[in-house]
Amino acid sequence: MEKTGKHKITVSEFFEKWNTVIVFCVIVMIASLLTTNFMQVQNLTNLLKQNAGIGIIAMGMLLVILTGGIDLSVGSIVGVGNVIFAYMMQTHGLGYSIGVTLLVGAACGAISGYFVAYRNLQPFVVTLSVMTVARGYAYIICKGASISIKHPDFLAFGYGTFLGIPKQTYLMIIIFLLIWFVLRYTTYGRIVTAIGSNEEAVRLSGIRSRIYKFSVYVVSGLFAATAAILNSSRTGVGSPLTGDGFELDAIAITVIGGVSLNGGKGTAGRVLIGVFVIGMIGNIMNLTKVSAYTQQVVKGLIILCAVFMQTLQKKSRA
Repeated sequence: MEKTGKHKITVSEFFEKWNTVIVFCVIVMIASLLTTNFMQVQNLTNLLKQNAGIGIIAMGMLLVILTGGIDLSVGSIVGVGNVIFAYMMQTHGLGYSIGVTLLVGAACGAISGYFVAYRNLQPFVVTLSVMTVARGYAYIICKGASISIKHPDFLAFGYGTFLGIPKQTYLMIIIFLLIWFVLRYTTYGRIVTAIGSNEEAVRLSGIRSRIYKFSVYVVSGLFAATAAILNSSRTGVGSPLTGDGFELDAIAITVIGGVSLNGGKGTAGRVLIGVFVIGMIGNIMNLTKVSAYTQQVVKGLIILCAVFMQTLQKKSRA
């Protein structure tokens, strides 16, 4: 046991507080033992580059889940955003294409937020519908074919590094710091968390909870569109298949990061660690030549185990 003032921290409380960090350290050790390529600079750089987009999506998912909701549309928003960006780049400049893509992402989030916050529909059903529509619209725009992006400076950003760190990673860190600051030091962050804990109490205190619930879906859609642009810079194409399964990854990241799916509990710092945990698990399986289908099974089991552990911890506290 560890003493903190007059309070003794039990083993279960210690694990609950630091479980994400412990899992991260264990995964690093396992990865180092399973393959010698894991700790190579090139592999670590690729790991950062590949997970910048999903890290940004996870920060938006964090806000949504804190309110007690869920956003299944983020992967499809990445897909439609990726296609729209590539399509716009054929006839318009970079700035205009980025603006339109971000606007589309925010609009998709606004649709979900409106029906969840103002029409009291279930987030699962609403975001599932937006997911289907967005993915279908992506196929309509490009007619099922990929669209090439020919912009050397933009593509250089996707592959470029600064001080040995991929440029995309800096954007993920900026967004992480923004969400961390908002949740820790602003009234907005406290209200978002409070909505997930007890929305009725928030409403009775005179706070317009609906606008906050609406806003988190807009932010989630905006972050998904941002990830779509980053993905475009890395792949150089717009494809309707882009982002397939990203919603599963984002949920897995938040759950591993200790975010309660019931809402009201979660931190940006632990979610960031969850990004690298999921990223490393995928990286290990790629290095050891595990098939993509098996990887989906593993990710699903990870979510199940993480939720089960949360349930056990909740019962233990009770």
